[in-house]
Amino acid sequence: MGLMTFLRNRAGFILIGAIGFAIVAFLVGDAMQAGQPFWSASQKVVGSIDGEEISIDQFGPKVDQSLAQFKQQYGGSGNAQMQAMAVDNVWQGEIASILLGKEYNRLGLTISSDELFDLLQGSNPSPLIVQYFGNPQTGEINRAEVINSLKQQGQNPQLKQQWDMLQEEIEKQALQKKYANLITNSMYVTTLEANDEYQNRNKLASFKYAVLDYASVPDADVKLTESDYSDYYNENKKRFDNPTETRSFEYVSFSVNPTKADSVAVKTKIEKLAADFRTSTNDSLFAAVNSDVKVPYAYMSKGKLDPAVDSVVFNLPAGSYYGPAFSGNSYKLVKVIDTRFSPDSVKASHILINPSSLGGADRAIKLADSLRTLVQGGTSFAELAKKYSVDGSKDNGGELGTFSRGQMVPAFEDAAFNGKPGDLKVVTSQFGVHLIKIEKQVGSSKVAKLAYIEKGLVPSNKTRDAAYKQASAFLNELKGDNFAEVAKKKGLTVGVAERVTPTQGFAPGLDNPRQLIRDAYAADKGDVLKEVYQMDNAYVVARVTDIKPKGALSLDAVKKDIEPMVRIAVKAKMLTEKVNKALEGASKIEQVAQKLGKQVAPVENIVFANPIIPGAAQENKLVGAVFGSQPGKLSKAIDGSQGVYVFSVDGFSNPAPLANAYKQKEIMMQGNAQRSLGAAFQALQDRSTIKDNRVKFY
Repeated sequence: MGLMTFLRNRAGFILIGAIGFAIVAFLVGDAMQAGQPFWSASQKVVGSIDGEEISIDQFGPKVDQSLAQFKQQYGGSGNAQMQAMAVDNVWQGEIASILLGKEYNRLGLTISSDELFDLLQGSNPSPLIVQYFGNPQTGEINRAEVINSLKQQGQNPQLKQQWDMLQEEIEKQALQKKYANLITNSMYVTTLEANDEYQNRNKLASFKYAVLDYASVPDADVKLTESDYSDYYNENKKRFDNPTETRSFEYVSFSVNPTKADSVAVKTKIEKLAADFRTSTNDSLFAAVNSDVKVPYAYMSKGKLDPAVDSVVFNLPAGSYYGPAFSGNSYKLVKVIDTRFSPDSVKASHILINPSSLGGADRAIKLADSLRTLVQGGTSFAELAKKYSVDGSKDNGGELGTFSRGQMVPAFEDAAFNGKPGDLKVVTSQFGVHLIKIEKQVGSSKVAKLAYIEKGLVPSNKTRDAAYKQASAFLNELKGDNFAEVAKKKGLTVGVAERVTPTQGFAPGLDNPRQLIRDAYAADKGDVLKEVYQMDNAYVVARVTDIKPKGALSLDAVKKDIEPMVRIAVKAKMLTEKVNKALEGASKIEQVAQKLGKQVAPVENIVFANPIIPGAAQENKLVGAVFGSQPGKLSKAIDGSQGVYVFSVDGFSNPAPLANAYKQKEIMMQGNAQRSLGAAFQALQDRSTIKDNRVKFY
């Protein structure tokens, strides 16, 4: 609480560049992952970007900061996916920082001292200054507080460090804005383009069509040749550019879920724990020591617990005991310590006093008592808050607004909810000493103070050992390519994870696969990984089945993947021949449909910008051909996404002339500007050499 705490809590955001304009998120929105063999890099190099090496010593702390922020934002202790997100977040930030920094220098973009002054304390403040020093309700900046904080840097090294990071991020944002403006201002939309876009979104077409579905040709009737594969590959080469190296692997899982014997053993332990809990003299300590899930020893409202428990506990009087009850894969034990009716929310103000600045808690409490006496004597609480409080709320007279249970620390919450409007209470929390003024209390509902114990049903060591032995025995039987054969002999299911990237934090069917993925990137195609991997609820044995390198993939590398598309292409040729024969001598769509044994389907009011055929699918090629045709003219065969079509246009309905070309241009400019920013950043990456060795470390 207060500026120091406020900035300290957000230092991670500044450090990793996660606070900033939306343009930053857009520019680095597409992860740049350039997988390279990690064994060629030095021991401490996470990667290099355009010749600049990034050491794990500088990269690691940033990842820790990013992970801490994700934990705070999403909750939990940080799983493999969250770790991967943090690593990727920092890596993208490094790419943006280095490449954009060089681009700024090349273009001569700088932030002058006058511009920086204006961004910090002038009439055009940075969004970060607004965020840190602005009034949340009005958005007004307290410039006096900004100036005062800047002046205090000389006496406070920690504050100076935080301001240095904040100033660096402010300058970075300002440069990003200049760069964005430079690109945006280079864009132009002509009147002809504006009219074309308007027509594409408003001109209506009505037509009739007949179609031969690809599904009408059985797959067994389609014999694919090498020529079919190579033709499709050569026509679609751009689709086979792999942005990063990937690995595919097959695996077998050996479950470590609790057995019936485990369930009996756990239940016996729970019953013993329940008996001890009933006779415990220190309920809060007993619950804290024995529960797998920590529930605050404080008053809580209905709806916070497992529904099966919640519905029962809140109907029990104080002194009652509940459990052991099993729900959601865990046993619950609850003592109802107290129940009462309490406000649903409280509006309060406070003055926060820092004990360390006064020489100890005793002096801080004495000052709070003195301030309480002054308020009781008629002195303005708001004026005292502005003068004595060290919290950011002091500029609003100490007002904290309205809050519900669970939003404040326990000591503060108890004082606010257990008092009554008009009370002045002095309490101590980890933030310091508070003088609280209860302004208003809203609503009333039942709350309960509970001693809560939750114990999960987990597998025993015996169950884990048995699963590990099975996995080890399976691994020992593997010899090269007999993975599927051995699995089938043992009645095991083989899972598949395809195209896994080096830094991916997940894989289908696996809950904690990072070490497995790292080892897969140190192995060759066909290798059985030499380790039994422990997941949350299973042991896993795996084999690398495929490696796709970064760059243009060969036909052999994609042959299996493109087989369905090649089959469709061959079917399209077969059905096109049928349609062409039906077109011979025909002048109307009905004649063609009759020869094909199909019905004519009418379509009305289709627009070019939304090529969806009702009851069919998105058919870009068909709709494009429709808008390029003359009414009444029978089309040639069109191979679409669902089948081969033939059509005849009934007519077009043209919209009224474009009334405001300027507005249309403005809308198009906004879209073009966003796309151009992404394209510009991608161009910087494409012309740079980026080596990514993160898989060596994470």
